[in-house]
Amino acid sequence: MRPRERRETGEQDLFRSRLDQIIDMNHPLAKLARTVDWRFLEGRFGEVYTDDPGHPPLPTRLMAGLAILKHTYDLSDEVLCERWVENPYYQYFCGEEFFQHRLVFDRSSMTRWRNRMGEERLQALLQESLSVATKTEAIKPSELSRVIVDTTVQPKNVMFPTDARLLNRAREKLVRLAQRHGVALRQSYARVGKFALIQHQRYAHAKQFNRANRALKKLRTLLGRVIRDIARKIEGDSGLEAAFAQLLMLARRLREQQQRQRGLKVYSLHAPEVECIGKGKAHRPYEFGVKVSVATTISHARGGQFVTHVKALPGNPYDGHTLATVIPEMEALVGNTLDRILADKGYRGHNAPPDHKFRVFISGQKRGVTPSIKRQLRRRSAIEPVIGHLKAEHRMGRNYLWYRQGDAANAVLAAVGYNFRRLIRWLRLLLCHILLALFTTLQPAPA
Repeated sequence: MRPRERRETGEQDLFRSRLDQIIDMNHPLAKLARTVDWRFLEGRFGEVYTDDPGHPPLPTRLMAGLAILKHTYDLSDEVLCERWVENPYYQYFCGEEFFQHRLVFDRSSMTRWRNRMGEERLQALLQESLSVATKTEAIKPSELSRVIVDTTVQPKNVMFPTDARLLNRAREKLVRLAQRHGVALRQSYARVGKFALIQHQRYAHAKQFNRANRALKKLRTLLGRVIRDIARKIEGDSGLEAAFAQLLMLARRLREQQQRQRGLKVYSLHAPEVECIGKGKAHRPYEFGVKVSVATTISHARGGQFVTHVKALPGNPYDGHTLATVIPEMEALVGNTLDRILADKGYRGHNAPPDHKFRVFISGQKRGVTPSIKRQLRRRSAIEPVIGHLKAEHRMGRNYLWYRQGDAANAVLAAVGYNFRRLIRWLRLLLCHILLALFTTLQPAPA
């Protein structure tokens, strides 16, 4: 069933207060709510619904507004629910006409809505943020045709992985799952495994690596015993085999993997999609998450430097080999042909589409670089503070959403929050300029 979308009715209620009568309608959030094309978002997000009978889902404006507010102000789902009840501006932005004293939705509805929409449809929020920026003259349409592209890492909410801790954790999870399903094990190795982990950590800290390796081998042996014991006990029981299949597969992969092996490895049991990515930074040589491509405008527009495209790239691809995917998606999102793309030296040997091959300029390039392009290449590093803001203020610094679809959704929503934060600041400055002009006009002339 399709959602019952909200429309402004103008109705009065004797016992309830209308939000437009108790808030400042010139507040940037109220002005932004009137500028966003909610009908476009309703049409885009409404594609996932059908006309089948059933309970209608929550309105699109409510859910889209919550997603924007969450990443604009760097709030968790729980804190956002608390703020929504307290803040009339949040309620007005989400389409409420009257002040609500309790939540009109469940917190888990936000998770289900994100999963239902997916990365492809959440891109509509990013597209709408750029449309609002154009409407409010925060950015010119021509400025969207020249971009800077770079990649970063979106870390997952996981502990720093070590072989010893992962082996012990896999054994603990298997024992716990066996107890939950009533599978009696010969031995759980709870005390022995914990002591072996402590020994390994102490020996490694003291740089006694031969002893540390013996403790690590013991942890691997204990995990193998539990795996074989469970496999014998559940053999022939299809229900138990299905319940243990995922965890046993991860435990076997973890037990067999070596320190310097090539290819996929398990770095977290609750998030096996996590990858180890080395970016060459001295303070953080390796990060554990997913690679993300970020594109921003070259010029600093009146409203700031906006993000034009974001995409999670699982598999840790080479930076230069991401342009074949990123450029067509960016042009579809912006609705304009890209005239110029700036990138760092990590994009050498790129695979950009043939008609964009000579529109990509890399730092240090000499051939085909005019004085104008040379000046613009000096601004290539302007994308770095934007990435810093995405991580520090818009929830890209640590991703709490599950699975690969969570990685993709969080990256897009972080860019949405960043752009709407710039728009709120721009509308506030615009209001200040208008008030200053009025004050100057109305001020009496000196006698």
